[in-house]
Amino acid sequence: MNRLLSRWLEFSVRTDDVIASLSFYKGLGFEELETGETWSHPYAVVSDGDLNIGLHQREFDAPALTFVQMDLAKHARRLSDSQLEFTTLRLDEDVFNELGFNDRDGHPISVVEARTFSQAPEAPEDSLCGRFFELTLPVRDVMRAAHFWAPLAPTISDMREEPTPHMRFEAGGLPLALSESIALDRPALCFKCPDRDAVQAAVERHGLQFEKFPGFEGAFAVLEAPEGSHLYLFDKDFLGEGIEVDETEATDSMNQEL
Repeated sequence: MNRLLSRWLEFSVRTDDVIASLSFYKGLGFEELETGETWSHPYAVVSDGDLNIGLHQREFDAPALTFVQMDLAKHARRLSDSQLEFTTLRLDEDVFNELGFNDRDGHPISVVEARTFSQAPEAPEDSLCGRFFELTLPVRDVMRAAHFWAPLAPTISDMREEPTPHMRFEAGGLPLALSESIALDRPALCFKCPDRDAVQAAVERHGLQFEKFPGFEGAFAVLEAPEGSHLYLFDKDFLGEGIEVDETEATDSMNQEL
């Protein structure tokens, strides 16, 4: 199946102070990556090798899931044919091409024509948070949300109905999940954390915003970044032992629900 989203780039967040956000992530062991000159506003990127977080000191609809797509002007026609309504559309020879739209629950999605940073020469080690395993979007109805996402990210890797409906996709290299959990009020960055003591030491050393047992899927803690991003820490991937879902069966299931 042809996907409408190509390569995952970054989780783009808006910050009033790039330096403060950068200090937070570096204190947790994220590595700062080299950025280009695409953006005129203050911009930095941190990575743990699996998750890239773009820190933007400017006003925009955020946080956004940002993907990169070559020949974006041509690709925009495919997206338009899929009945997507663009919230941002900049396509010209003299500008950095980008477009944006929202999913059914209002989560912004951005697509740009080229990378805006360079990957590290060697893969960064895991941060103190552990291994990133999914970016979770809170949604009102998983099945209806999945119907929107299916043409964009057609590979479903895991799903479950209890204790709350939860579905995970592969979106251009991003493990992206949809959840009806009432504990979430914003996108959640989820990590399998092997060393609680190391995280606690970092919290005490850097004075980080920290909450124990926040109620989402059994997470033992959540960290709040200066710009408001939430990093949830788990002992294990709560879908990690699930059975891989057959894509055709999952699609049929979604159609029946709808």
